[in-house]
Amino acid sequence: MGQLALRVTTVPTVCDCSRPDGIPAAFTGSAAACLLVLAILVSGCGGPAADGGRIPGSSATTAITAAQQPALPVELRLVDYNGLMKEVAAHLGKVVVLDCWSTSCPPCVREFPGLVALAERHGDRVACLSLAFDYDGSGLPEDLVKPVRAFLETMGAGRVTNLLSREEADSLYRKLDLTSVPAVFLWKPDGERAIRYDDEMAARDFGRAFTYDDVEKTVAALLAE
Repeated sequence: MGQLALRVTTVPTVCDCSRPDGIPAAFTGSAAACLLVLAILVSGCGGPAADGGRIPGSSATTAITAAQQPALPVELRLVDYNGLMKEVAAHLGKVVVLDCWSTSCPPCVREFPGLVALAERHGDRVACLSLAFDYDGSGLPEDLVKPVRAFLETMGAGRVTNLLSREEADSLYRKLDLTSVPAVFLWKPDGERAIRYDDEMAARDFGRAFTYDDVEKTVAALLAE
């Protein structure tokens, strides 16, 4: 009987760095290859380990957390009533959401993240604007730019068009027919005003304060039209 010759072919270890989990595409059974595989799994192909240093699971993709995403710079512009209306008109063709607020208003501060989330969720289909009513006539409106921007930066409001009224708050209340903030105006894509959420409206229609859950429902309805 003839001898049976065995030929062993070593397959080179290949690390597919396009995969987020860093798992090699092929590996050998040799001891050296096993050590290389272990090194790859630990190092993630030379990049930072995923999921805080833990070995990834079976998922083929790794979600990028909000903390890892670069924050967009926050811009803040001073406007009067006419400038505000021009800003609203500039977004014709989109649903427009205008949040009227102040850093001295606890309900405004509490609900503001809802506007940020709305801007992130709907992207280019919805124009999200914020208008700060912080200027009460004392000093200069320019003096308030720094503290208002600081708040907006803590909120991550880079996707929002941020405005600060250069008119006294009382004057702007009259022109917008408001008695207080918070208030949220919504316009249809054709420029027609759809609704205004404020304390009086919410007490009358809901028997409670309005929230961004209410605003979100209206936005969804307007987008579906």
